[in-house]
Amino acid sequence: MTKSTNIVWHDSKVSKKNRQDLNKHKSAVLWFTGLSGSGKSTVSVELEKELHTMGIHTYRLDGDNVRHGLNNNLGFSPEDRTENIRRIGEVSKLMVDAGLFTLTAFISPYRADRDKVRAILDEGEFIEVYVKASVATCESRDPKGLYKKARAGEIKGFTGIDAPYEEPNEAEVVVDTDKLSLEESVQAIVTYLKEKGYLEK
Repeated sequence: MTKSTNIVWHDSKVSKKNRQDLNKHKSAVLWFTGLSGSGKSTVSVELEKELHTMGIHTYRLDGDNVRHGLNNNLGFSPEDRTENIRRIGEVSKLMVDAGLFTLTAFISPYRADRDKVRAILDEGEFIEVYVKASVATCESRDPKGLYKKARAGEIKGFTGIDAPYEEPNEAEVVVDTDKLSLEESVQAIVTYLKEKGYLEK
């Protein structure tokens, strides 16, 4: 495929700072990562609801939802997983520029892919939230029946079974859903956002 070469970035007269000022809050990506069944989507849904009640402008990008549209041409090979995360990173960057708190819930198993997203955002705009849970816990939950299929050999390259998951080395927030309730997980993230000045105390 030949890439276009005659493209030029067009600046807007409304800046990210202007949008943040209008919203009366900062914007950033809350990047939820963890095994399937760890609670990424569940926690991100509840957090978005909590932020909305606080008057924060948000948008949530969920792994399955995005694969229905934007990334419906991608599979689950390492290459496709990398491209999936690259596209989501670019969309997230646009949403941060729009002044939104963007919540993304993707397994995103490779550190290098997550680090690339961090690198395209400004300092402090990428907040990695590691939703931690053991494989045993995730498998016991198995909301979509995927672990059962993976164990039966019906799904190949399943993260945590026959494909790797690389834990974050220095996530901004870690919520251990083996130990924390949904409410406690959400409050831990809200507390971080307040302590770091993203939200008013």
